[in-house]
Amino acid sequence: MLSLVGVFFLMLFSGVSAVQNIKVQGADYVNNVTSDRFQIIGIAYQPGGSAGFIGGSGVDPLSNGTLCLRDAALMQRLGVNTIRVYNLDPSLNHDLCASIFNAVGIYMLLDVNSPLPNESLNPGDLTSSYNSAYLNRLFAVVEAFKNFPNTLGFFSGNEVIQFPGSETVVPPYLRAVTRDLKQYISKHSSRNIPVGYSAADVRDFLADSFAYLSCDIDGSSSDETRIDFFGLNSYSWCGGDATFQTAGYDILVQMFRNTTIPVFFSEYGCNEVKPRVFNEVQALYGPEMTGVMSGGIIYEYVQESNEYGLVDLHDNGTATIRIDYNNLQKQYNKLDIKQLQSGNSSATMLKAPRCSGSLINEASFSKSFKVPSLPSGGQSLIDKGIQNPNNGKLVDVTETVVKLDVYGSNGGRIENLAIKPLPEDQSNTPNGQDTTGATTTTASGTSTGPKPESTTGGAGHLRMNLLLKCVALSVLALRSA
Repeated sequence: MLSLVGVFFLMLFSGVSAVQNIKVQGADYVNNVTSDRFQIIGIAYQPGGSAGFIGGSGVDPLSNGTLCLRDAALMQRLGVNTIRVYNLDPSLNHDLCASIFNAVGIYMLLDVNSPLPNESLNPGDLTSSYNSAYLNRLFAVVEAFKNFPNTLGFFSGNEVIQFPGSETVVPPYLRAVTRDLKQYISKHSSRNIPVGYSAADVRDFLADSFAYLSCDIDGSSSDETRIDFFGLNSYSWCGGDATFQTAGYDILVQMFRNTTIPVFFSEYGCNEVKPRVFNEVQALYGPEMTGVMSGGIIYEYVQESNEYGLVDLHDNGTATIRIDYNNLQKQYNKLDIKQLQSGNSSATMLKAPRCSGSLINEASFSKSFKVPSLPSGGQSLIDKGIQNPNNGKLVDVTETVVKLDVYGSNGGRIENLAIKPLPEDQSNTPNGQDTTGATTTTASGTSTGPKPESTTGGAGHLRMNLLLKCVALSVLALRSA
């Protein structure tokens, strides 16, 4: 029988509480209820990286609630309010992971494409890769995440305009995909969900990519081919000696000074100097940039072979915080959140410019705003919806305590790690926490508890180990039956 205390906690945490939707209003993100400005304080979340995403494996970054609980607890302490997830399997159940992130006030920016065959545009063969099967994939991701209130938006593409020649042929197709996603959301979602693009910081194409994708064709404010937000993957600020000027942030502010949609770093965090100190955080969320930029997403949460991670994930499900995590947390704790949330009435009233070739600077960049028509079967998908959609929904989050061991950068185990569900309308914010592992003293010296295993294989090995354990338990149960 449950104790009275146990009943109390079940009542406290089992109810489904939803964050408030965030909308695009001019050049700002705005809370739909409080009207506070929303600045993205985010982190890229793709355990295993692109190479770790295997279609049909039954696994993606948001499919394992136990792992999401561990990571959400660390992200909540870190102070982030947004995650970016690149590769998703829309056929899987994401309810618990999405609900956990919702409970702690963390929104999700989701890429609809994947590195698998026929699940992204091929710049070398746009006509063939832009087909109804591809659109079915995009719409399936929308179906899987449209019902979660913490879905902040969808990226229609990531760094598609990057290599020489792509700037000539790709832009009209990006507007087409944006249109298709918006039309599908309009017909099959109960709320409007923004659609945007994530660009590579290739300066020859950056300003033109932004101008081309964010203008209104024929001056129509209801132009469905226009992006709702623009992300920039920027790694120009490298090391503690970099400055606003040497990193070229002053140039970026000048480039986007007249933006009519939210602009933010969809990736940032140069790792040429290690450990990273992240002093660019103070610039990004300081007075020189917040009038133009809407925050940014640190790359990345999990340490992979490219060495951008904040956290090491181990084969046995444990995790170890890296010094980069502590450094980033200290930078976030310096931010003036009230100031970041204050609105700018002029920024929310801006109107997009009319599309024109005069907006484009590079001679090779497309000046054609003739957007490709839907491929065969595409209109039917939009009108009728995809077959057998896997619709996600919020579920009760009844477990709040992290059962997997997590260690601080000093090697000590972090005690009492748990998520702290927030009241409705609240997003997570930096809260001054210091996530340092505690150490215990034994006769032989300092002990940090069971040591984490090798990081080789990461979370994938954990899932395989869990699967094998489940199979073994099933066999034992059958034998004893």
